Amino acid sequence: MIKYETVIGLEIHAQLKTESKMFCSCDNYSVDAKPNENTCPICLGMPGTLPVPNKKAIEWVYLLGLALNGKIAEKFNFERKNYFYPDLPKAYQITSSTKPPVIGGRVEIETEGVIQNIRINHIHLEEDAGKLIHPKLGEYSLVDLNRAGTPLLEIVTEPDMRAPREARIFMQDLRSILRYLSISDANMEQGNLRCDANISLRPVGQKELGTKVEIKNINSFKMIERAIEYEVERQMELLGENKKVVQETRGWDESKGKTLGQRSKEEANDYRYFPEPDIPPLEPYSGKEIDFDEIKAWLPELQKEKSQRFINEYNLSTQDAEILTSDLELSRYFEQTLEELPDITKNDEIKKQKAKKVSNWIISEVLAKLNLAGISISDCKVNHKDLAELLDKADHGEISGKIAKEIFAEMFETGKNSEQIIKAKGLSQISDTGAVKVMITEVIKENQGPVSDFKAGKEKAFGYLIGQVMAKSRGQANPQVVNEILKDLLDKE
Repeated sequence: MIKYETVIGLEIHAQLKTESKMFCSCDNYSVDAKPNENTCPICLGMPGTLPVPNKKAIEWVYLLGLALNGKIAEKFNFERKNYFYPDLPKAYQITSSTKPPVIGGRVEIETEGVIQNIRINHIHLEEDAGKLIHPKLGEYSLVDLNRAGTPLLEIVTEPDMRAPREARIFMQDLRSILRYLSISDANMEQGNLRCDANISLRPVGQKELGTKVEIKNINSFKMIERAIEYEVERQMELLGENKKVVQETRGWDESKGKTLGQRSKEEANDYRYFPEPDIPPLEPYSGKEIDFDEIKAWLPELQKEKSQRFINEYNLSTQDAEILTSDLELSRYFEQTLEELPDITKNDEIKKQKAKKVSNWIISEVLAKLNLAGISISDCKVNHKDLAELLDKADHGEISGKIAKEIFAEMFETGKNSEQIIKAKGLSQISDTGAVKVMITEVIKENQGPVSDFKAGKEKAFGYLIGQVMAKSRGQANPQVVNEILKDLLDKE
């Protein structure tokens, strides 16, 4: 029986979040806009209009190229890709796919402890098309051209992936890089990061690729893995029955959990590419249009580097470091909170202890509430200074750990700081030995059974008595003071 190997390559489109569109000055942000509101004669394709390239978009392509260790082409030019479709008003798309600005590159991924480099074939820059809207009722479609002209990166990989899981991890790592570079929101669910997967099977050991099938309509990371898994099984079944795999484009139907045929690709489309006559070729190394020293200075510490630094510098676990660096704003929130704590620079040991405490709080409390509310850290009402103040109060015994969590919950909902809530509700920790002693004396009188159990050597009874004191104080008694006074009074019983 023939054993087959899966071969996967991806074509990724990422919308750039520049202020204006690729070739005109229209607002590039149209999430809240009315249909066709952010348009002008240029992005509507009116005769006689001239496109002017967005310099920031070009710089960001080079920034990504440098981040992925790609080669910057000495010269590239925009070109016209001719085809007719209702969402393309000019009947051609301005792109740079045949002579791209960035050639090669790689993304390092890790699957089950194995590191591998997924090679990039090229990265090119183009304009997005509009959007067709298909009403549920009615045999017609509507066209919204707000998206027409949005700067769009296309990242084409080599067929280096061998498993659906690898494709998903690659996409997640690429999204992280795009977000860390702050060039794209890279949100698949919102459509500003899109992915087409090319899948083929070949006998193990064969160098030539099998018949390729392209899968479209993939809108999430889970879908990437599920769609490829299904398509591999479908092709495997065909080959097992000695049937031919047809080269075609298929769409992923999430509700049915399967790919469906859309159109045949037996013949290549003739797009009649030719250089865009209204935009001269760009020579990035000429020094006239592009300052590479400036672009290199924009390169940030990327997620994998930051995660390793968090492990080395703060002694965090690999899992905690990966969670904190999974989002750029979250990693900043962690370090900014840490920097606000007193005594942070005294020595490395203190820094590591405090870092672990901040990490635990962000992961267990902050992220839990963010996920429940369905918002990101940038929308959190508790800023890093207020969180640091709360943690410092708990550290110095002004409030207990339990009270700190209750206060944080109110901070998260209201935006108030810890001091305002503590004063309003009288939540300061009780450390006055006289007041604590009164409560403990009452607890001993009310719980003679557990007192006798403790004297008989049952240690659990001591914990029970501690709990009774904390309940009587509504969680405000200083646990250390309670512990010391309770032991002393029990010894005298």
